[in-house]
Amino acid sequence: MSERAVVGRTLAESHAVQPRDARAPAGAPNVVVIVLDDLGFAQLGCFGSDVSTPEIDSLAERGLRFNRFHVTAMCSPTRAALLTGCNHHAVGMGFLTDIPMGFPGYDARIPPSAATLARVLRDAGYGTFAVGKWHLAPRWEQTAAGPFERWPLAQGFEHFYGFHGGDTNQWTPELVRDNGFVSPPRTPEQGYHLTEDLVDTAMRHIQDLRHAAPRKPFFLYFTPGAVHAPHQAPRAFIERYRGRFDMGWEEWRARTFARQLELGVVPAGTALPARPPWVEEWKSLSAEERAVSARLMEAFAGFLSHTDAEIGRLVGLLESQGILDDTLILLISDNGASAEGGPSGLVNEHSFMLNRADEVRRSASRLDEIGGFRAYNHYPWGWAWAGNAPFRLWKRFTWLGGVRTPLIAHWPRRIAEGGAVRPQFCHAVDLFPTVLETAGVERPASVGGVAQRALDGASLLSCFMSDESPAPRDTQYFEMLGSRAIYHAGWKATTDHVGNQLAVERALVTGSHDFDKDRWSLFKLEDDFSEAHDLADREPERLERLIALWWSEAGRNQVLPLEDGFLARAAALVQPMFGFRPSVELTPGAGPVSEDALPPLFGGFSLTAELEVESEPAEGVIAALGDWTNGWAIYCLAGRAVAALNVCGEVHRIAAHESLERGAHSLRFEFVRRPAGGGKVVLSLRDRVLAEGEIPVNLPMRWQIGGAGLLVGRDRGFPVSDEYAPPFPFNAKLRRVVLEVAGRPPRDARREVATALRHE
Repeated sequence: MSERAVVGRTLAESHAVQPRDARAPAGAPNVVVIVLDDLGFAQLGCFGSDVSTPEIDSLAERGLRFNRFHVTAMCSPTRAALLTGCNHHAVGMGFLTDIPMGFPGYDARIPPSAATLARVLRDAGYGTFAVGKWHLAPRWEQTAAGPFERWPLAQGFEHFYGFHGGDTNQWTPELVRDNGFVSPPRTPEQGYHLTEDLVDTAMRHIQDLRHAAPRKPFFLYFTPGAVHAPHQAPRAFIERYRGRFDMGWEEWRARTFARQLELGVVPAGTALPARPPWVEEWKSLSAEERAVSARLMEAFAGFLSHTDAEIGRLVGLLESQGILDDTLILLISDNGASAEGGPSGLVNEHSFMLNRADEVRRSASRLDEIGGFRAYNHYPWGWAWAGNAPFRLWKRFTWLGGVRTPLIAHWPRRIAEGGAVRPQFCHAVDLFPTVLETAGVERPASVGGVAQRALDGASLLSCFMSDESPAPRDTQYFEMLGSRAIYHAGWKATTDHVGNQLAVERALVTGSHDFDKDRWSLFKLEDDFSEAHDLADREPERLERLIALWWSEAGRNQVLPLEDGFLARAAALVQPMFGFRPSVELTPGAGPVSEDALPPLFGGFSLTAELEVESEPAEGVIAALGDWTNGWAIYCLAGRAVAALNVCGEVHRIAAHESLERGAHSLRFEFVRRPAGGGKVVLSLRDRVLAEGEIPVNLPMRWQIGGAGLLVGRDRGFPVSDEYAPPFPFNAKLRRVVLEVAGRPPRDARREVATALRHE
C-alpha cells in the first residue's frame, strides 16, 4: 500500500507525500524504431544493392541483419502490427485507413484492448515521440475536427510531428504538430525538404528530453515518408545516379542477387525466379521508354541515399550525446517495393487515381522535372520486381516480395556479433514484445481500465544473442487484398491471387474474385529461400493441412470477408461520403481544410464567393485546393475572375472577359458533370455568365494524395497554375465562400465509383 499524506491543522502537524512519476527500470535502453516505406528486400547496400546507403550499412555492420523478417504487405497494417504486437486484422487494420469498412477486421481503429507500445512505455516512465508518417487514423478522422482518439497523442505519444496520410509531397507536406495542422517552417525555394525537417524535429525532442531529464529513456518512432512515392530529393542526390540504371531491371536484379549471395543475406543455393510475363523485357522497350524508366529509378535511388544521409545525422546526434551504445535501433520497411507506378512509371502519381497513366512521350518531355518540385513521380514496376530480389512480386501480395523486408537491429551494449545475419523467422508483431523485454517492462494486463488482448508476437531478444536460438514462434498467417499465405514450421503455402490485381496497379477498378479458384502453391522455405520451387503436387496432404490452418487463423483474427480490390471498398464509402453535409461554408483566416472534411466533388460542384471590391483591380486567390500536380483554384488577375482546374498537370482554364467593378459581388463557379464524363464549367456573377467552357476529363475522387487542403483567401506551397505565385492573398474583402456538391447520392455506389475512375 502506498504511503498517504496526513493533513493536520498546521504544517507542523501534517505529513506531505509527493506523488511519484513512473520511472523506467534501471538500465532501460533508449529505443529508436525507424520504419521506411515501400523499401524492397534488395534496395539497401547491406542487403545487396548498389544504391549508396552507408549510414544504414554502418548500423548493419555494428548490428544484426535478419533475412527472414516479415510484414503485412501494406503500410497501415504493418504499423499497427508493430505498435500493438497483434495481427493487423485482429486490431481492425486489415487494410489502409484510407478505406475503412464496417467490419471488425477492417474498421481502421486500433481498439483500447491493444494499447500501443508507446502507451505501455510512456506509462512505464519513457519519453515518447512519433515523428513522420502516422497513417493509423480512419480517413474521416484526419481533419482539424478529429476526433483525436486515433491520433498519436491519444495512442501514447507525448509529441507528434508529421503527416497523417499514406504519402505526401516532400516539398510541401500537409503537416501536423501534436493535435493541430501547421505549415512547413520554410518554402521549397528556401531549401525545405520533409525528411530533413523530420530529423531536425526528432533531434530537438531528444535534446530537450536530455536537458530536462537526462536519465529518462525515450522511445522515438521515426517514420519518414521515404521511400514511398513521390520520389523527391535534392537534385545533387539524384544526379549522382545519372546513367547508373541504363542496364535495365533484369541486369540490375542479377547483379544485386550476386552481391546478396556474397554478403550472406541470401543463402547459397537460392534460385532466382524468372521475370514474370507482365514485366516487360528491358531490351523490348523503346529508347524513349528506357530513358524515362532509368531516370525514374535514378530519382528513387537519390531519394533513398538522401534518406540514408538524414538517418546518419540522427544517429550522429545519439553518438555525440554519448547514448548510442545504450540505444536499441530497429530499422524495417513496412512492405516490399511498390509497383504502383505500373509498367511505364508515372511522372505524376495522381494519374494513378484517375486511371490516366502518363504517356511515355509526355514523361520523356519532362525528364528534367523528375524528382523535383513539379513531379510526383514513381518508377515502373520492373524496378519494384528487381528491388525485391530474389523474391516474386511486390507490395500488396503475400508472396515474399510483398512481405519479406530488411530488419536491422543495432544495440552495441548487448549485440556483440556485429555484421552477422540472423536466419530466424520473425514478423512485425514480434517487435513489440522484443522492445518490452529489452526495456525490462512487463505488458500490463489492463491499460486505462481495459483488459488487454493476448499478444500475437514473441520476443526476439534471444535471437540477438545467437543465430542458433530458435525462432520465437512457428506460425504466421498473411492476407492482403485477397492474396493469402500461411507459414508453419518451415513451410509456406501461398495463393496465386494475382489476376485482377495486376489491373489494380494502374486502374483502381476491379470486380470481386472467385477465391475458390485460387491455386495454392507450397514451398519449403528452409530449403527454398525465394519461393522458387512449388511442391504442392508432391505434398497435397501437407498443403491441405496448411490451407485449413489458414482458415482457422483467418477466423481467429477477423480476416473475413475477403475482397480483392479497391472498388467495392471505395463504393462502401460513397454513401457515407454523400451522407455528409452537401455544402460547407468557409471564411478566410483559417488553416487548410482537409479534403476529408469536404463534400465529395467528383460528381460536380459549385463554389460561391461573396466579396466586395474596394479598390480596383481585384487580385489574389479566392479559394484553392491542391497544386500544379492536381488541384483547382478560383482567383482574380488584373481584376478578371479566373477558374483553373489542373488535372494531373493539365490545366483547364476559363477567364472572365471583364473586370470586377467596385462594390459587392456574388461570384460563382460551377462544374456540371456529364454522365459520360467531363463536363461544363461556368463562371458567373449572379445570373450573368462571365465565362464558360468544357473539361473533357473526369475530376478525381480526391485531388491530393497527400498535399495541400483547401485554403480561402490565399494559397501556399505550389500553385495550381503558373499564373500566380503563393501566397497571392486576395486584396478585396472576402466575406465567405460556399462549396456545394451537385446532385444527389448515387443509387449504385459501385457504378458511380467505377465511372469516376474509368479510363479516359
